[in-house]
Amino acid sequence: MTDQTILHRLGETVASRRNADPESSYVARLFHDGQDAILKKLGEEATETLLASKAGDKLHIVRETADLWFHCVVMLAYHGLGPDDVLAELHRREGISGIDEKASRPG
Repeated sequence: MTDQTILHRLGETVASRRNADPESSYVARLFHDGQDAILKKLGEEATETLLASKAGDKLHIVRETADLWFHCVVMLAYHGLGPDDVLAELHRREGISGIDEKASRPG
């Protein structure tokens, strides 16, 4: 199993639960509550990841990062996107200096 495979499967699972019963699916509840609820949860997870990093507990960092990635996948699915879209962008950027890549962006 590759890293891309698990992210792809996670994206499919999240997308499949979009219209599930919000009473029985956490993902469905997030979608039901709308973009603001998804973004609020994403912000909370980002903050928890930062705090875990600051504390330096490696297991806590990994677990919070997993929560953050999960909620990023939910946010992507809300917009009709998935992990493959982000992985394609990372692939496009591979081998390009971060300074050069940022300078190439419009605006």
